[in-house]
Amino acid sequence: MPKEKIFGLQFGLLCLSSFLFFGSFNMIVPDLYDYLTSLGGGEYKGYVISLFTITAGLSRPFSGKLSDTIGRIPVMIIGAGVCFFMGFLYPLLGTVWAFLLLRLFHGFSTGFKPTGTAAYIADIVPAHRRGEAMGYSGLFGSLGMAAGPSMGPMITANYGLDIMFYTSSVFALLSVIILIGMKETLTNKVKFSPRLLMIKRDEIIEPRVFNPSILFLLTSFSFGIALTLMPDLTMSVGFEQENKGIFFTIFVFSSLAIRIIAGKASDKYGRVIVLKYAAFAIVIADLMVAYTTTQEMLYISSVVFGVAVGMNTPTIYAWTIDLSQEKARGKGLATMYIALEIGIGLGAFIAGYIYNNQIENLKYAFIIGAVLAFIALLFLNFGLNWTSKLVKESA
Repeated sequence: MPKEKIFGLQFGLLCLSSFLFFGSFNMIVPDLYDYLTSLGGGEYKGYVISLFTITAGLSRPFSGKLSDTIGRIPVMIIGAGVCFFMGFLYPLLGTVWAFLLLRLFHGFSTGFKPTGTAAYIADIVPAHRRGEAMGYSGLFGSLGMAAGPSMGPMITANYGLDIMFYTSSVFALLSVIILIGMKETLTNKVKFSPRLLMIKRDEIIEPRVFNPSILFLLTSFSFGIALTLMPDLTMSVGFEQENKGIFFTIFVFSSLAIRIIAGKASDKYGRVIVLKYAAFAIVIADLMVAYTTTQEMLYISSVVFGVAVGMNTPTIYAWTIDLSQEKARGKGLATMYIALEIGIGLGAFIAGYIYNNQIENLKYAFIIGAVLAFIALLFLNFGLNWTSKLVKESA
């Protein structure tokens, strides 16, 4: 049985590991677009994120099943380990297609690590403090997301692209070392067997978490757009090359405090009410970014975007765990993450297609994100009972 407290050695180590992991794979993102362009693949910018999310999504049923069978920690180690190896492979690339293939394989990292992390947290914290715990955990992940894109361009500017990639690998390695020293929380774990990689149809999707998953798909579309287009928007309003990750830095830091507040609020007042405010904030953030033309406007829209996502993400995580069976938490979380990857991947791909390296097209992508976030708001107000009824009838 979980104890009443949240903070403890294991939770602290998990948060530190998450910081290093998110710092690792986010560190390289701001420079990947210029790197791809230097290889002659500037028209494939939309693939940088979308290919990453394809394998992340495809690997979720495997990471969910393995998390519920061989343990949470091995699954997390696999994810962080992928980041470690990828950092050494990027400098060896010489063609556009090799780069795109590597992005595809890199996606396995987020397909595994966050699934194991969320399941581990659910094991060690009390149910009535899940939202708060997810907020604290997300805080450290967000710090990694802020540190990574800020450090990456500065390392590249001062020491070169290869050193930046190697630094990413070092972060991932430290994340793995921390995980090795942690205690496993899955009580009835089994020894790994290749047969565990045989996924049955009913092991792919957990119907009980359809509502948070649908919501995550609709709201994460905007994040995929931002990941793809914000470096170019940042440069277009006058920031220098080494500061093209400034949006993500502001975005993440503005999300830190709200994560804790939103997590506690969702524990006290319910997940849905917090998510309604979050969806509305995403609509506003998308529209603000769409019409950003100055550095000052970029600062403000970055803050609003961060607050919106900071409210949305930990609350959806907690809601998913609430709805999942204890013995199938990995599958429930994997289903939620599949929806997340679909949303981010589609957002990135469609944004790249619409943008087409023409800055005047950028606003249309964010307007689409605003429309989908508004649909999410409508879903929260009018669609939950309908989908819940369908799930019960299919059970």
